[in-house]
Amino acid sequence: MKKISFLFIVFISIAACSKKESNLLVKGNIEGLKKGTLYLQKIDDTVLVSVDSVEINGDANFVLQDYLESPQIMYLSLDKIDDGQFEDRVEFFAEEGEVTINTSLKNFTGDAKISGSANQEKLMEYKTMMQRFNDKNLELIQTNFEAQRDENNELLLAVNKEYEQLLKRRYLYTVNFAINNKDLEIAPYLALAEVFDANIKYLDTIYNSMSPQVQKSKYGKDLKEFLKERRKLEKQEAKVEEIE
Repeated sequence: MKKISFLFIVFISIAACSKKESNLLVKGNIEGLKKGTLYLQKIDDTVLVSVDSVEINGDANFVLQDYLESPQIMYLSLDKIDDGQFEDRVEFFAEEGEVTINTSLKNFTGDAKISGSANQEKLMEYKTMMQRFNDKNLELIQTNFEAQRDENNELLLAVNKEYEQLLKRRYLYTVNFAINNKDLEIAPYLALAEVFDANIKYLDTIYNSMSPQVQKSKYGKDLKEFLKERRKLEKQEAKVEEIE
């Protein structure tokens, strides 16, 4: 009997230790939300999983929790009471500590105000600049359409050249932004999410500029593995070219 009791105590102790305490607290308010369910989500092995949830029933304030090994992109998703699908999702860069997200039911994604994360602040700064690139890209698309309509080959060539220059500036801006924020996890994240197909020398520069702590983070390790696979693939392609 004593042996069984001892084993039971050991089992309880292991179970208690296996579940790490939360080190991320996500809280906030959804203006106008009366009923629905909020989910805290993240990508785990390429799959979007829910790590916590809370039902809203009258009180639009919420608190969600999770344990993070290192900072990473997460999502606050809203499942409205009258719709079984996730219609709205706010992306944010989560890190250990407290993150506040305040938004509205009317414009769940667009009205989101996020604070409490250094990586999130840099992500918002980056997205602001990317919006300028996107706006310019839309202008070029419109000009290209008009040039095709008018059969203006000279203008088409000019637009294509300007587009290539815009794309190059966008890539270089992202690389420089990552290097300038080498002490934050947003550096390897941008390398993987925004310029993964850039010349490998740029990705190497980003990785080698990162602090040891960032290199050991989730995205730092992912970037290291990605570079390893890129080098392997480029060697294989070089051998194929030699044979041909």
